[in-house]
Amino acid sequence: MSDFILHHYDPSPFSEKVRVMFGLKGLAWRSVQTPNMMPKPDLTPLTGGYRKAPVMQIGADIYCDSQVILAEIEARAPTPATVSGPAWGANIWADRLFFGATVPVIFGEMGHLTPKDFIADREKLSGRPFDVDGMAKAAPIMKVQWRSMAAWIDQGLAGQPFLAGEAPGLSDVSAYMNIWWLGGALPKTYAELTAGLERLGGWRERMRALGHGTRTEMTGPEALAVAKAAEPATAPAHDPADPLTVGQAVVVMADDYGKDPITGTVVAARPDRLIISRDTPDLGRLNLHFPRVGFIAVPQA
Repeated sequence: MSDFILHHYDPSPFSEKVRVMFGLKGLAWRSVQTPNMMPKPDLTPLTGGYRKAPVMQIGADIYCDSQVILAEIEARAPTPATVSGPAWGANIWADRLFFGATVPVIFGEMGHLTPKDFIADREKLSGRPFDVDGMAKAAPIMKVQWRSMAAWIDQGLAGQPFLAGEAPGLSDVSAYMNIWWLGGALPKTYAELTAGLERLGGWRERMRALGHGTRTEMTGPEALAVAKAAEPATAPAHDPADPLTVGQAVVVMADDYGKDPITGTVVAARPDRLIISRDTPDLGRLNLHFPRVGFIAVPQA
């Protein structure tokens, strides 16, 4: 069986990045469907309260946020290589700017169909109102932004089948996320916003053809049992130039939304990731991995 366990839900655009990376790498993985809103009783025991999808689990090592998930997949399955040039910059652009334009375009058009409990959950997640009327008003402006960013992808495909060149890479996987989400949610709007972008359609089909690797379903309790039976892997060396120190008690949280505070003890801090340890009564010791870009860590009071 595969070591990769992905806690996700199928409509999640951030999870789609990871699923496509599995396809690109030709990997087998196990799928745990987590709810798209709280409570998440089979996820938060692993994460110490972190609730956003996706989360990847390898034994007793828990990877929070798609950025660190993609980095770990690349490290464990380096062939074919996917990281080149400014690929991580493209990833954060897709997560922040491009996603930020996609949200009001989609919910500005279909927000009135959104269940009230989902709206209430997202308000708790973001710490601000889920303003359907406001997104509807912003949608015309954000559609212009969205098309402009889609045009960047189209321009990047000049003379080559993928943004990364002759073969797909992390920049393709990242950029595809919002194309996949809008194209699936609002096909007519997607067609309007991509009209005349002649390279984009073929690239979208090539990305879709990568598939999702070999997926096997498993239950949340089964995944928890895997964590309980395992010990965290040996962590990489700590960066002595980092302001955090090994053994320090810290609080970690996202810097944009979903700022649930996660407490733990520093195992290793590096430029690309922070690893903290948590001792849990039900699952034993778990190591949680977070990216440094997009997350903050402060000493625990």
